[in-house]
Amino acid sequence: MRVIAGKAKGTKLASFKGDRIRPTLDRVKESFFNIVGPDLVGVVFLDLFAGTGNMGIEALSRGAEKVVFVENDHRAQSLIYSNLERCHFGPEDIDSAQKNWVLLKYDAVHALHMLEERGYRFDIVYVDPPFAENLYEPCLAALSASRLLTESSQVVVEHYHKTVLEKKYGTLVRQRERRLGDSCFSFYQKAPKPK
Repeated sequence: MRVIAGKAKGTKLASFKGDRIRPTLDRVKESFFNIVGPDLVGVVFLDLFAGTGNMGIEALSRGAEKVVFVENDHRAQSLIYSNLERCHFGPEDIDSAQKNWVLLKYDAVHALHMLEERGYRFDIVYVDPPFAENLYEPCLAALSASRLLTESSQVVVEHYHKTVLEKKYGTLVRQRERRLGDSCFSFYQKAPKPK
């Protein structure tokens, strides 16, 4: 697992041994960023269920203005900090005024409510919960009901290709799907408001 492009290109990231946390494979990650745009300058990115921090760190490396990592597993939180330091995005590498990431140590739905209270708006939201835990509906419903998204925001859900997601969750409507081996991306956007 490595950073594919940008400031930290080529940096190897640490991961867990075994299958406790399933990081996004490099080829899947590369496809994702090719689709959403290789240059993320000015983008505010939410990495929900951040795990190793792999996706959010890639977004930082590609110039994202701000990345929010959400992860409630304490071992994964330590790994995110370690991987940020490997890429020179850690607290000792940049002063606090320039720090362009934050790690929220809460479950996903609680974190979404906190982010809304803090006035965040995201351009890209990456949702990758543990495949077996069926957390897609509560997360997508909470995103749909929130003020975290604009009409141009993209919500991208990585899921097992046999997992069937709804075409619509509240105001979020699936625009397309893309399968990559056993993984699948479902792309959602807010339905435009009627004129």
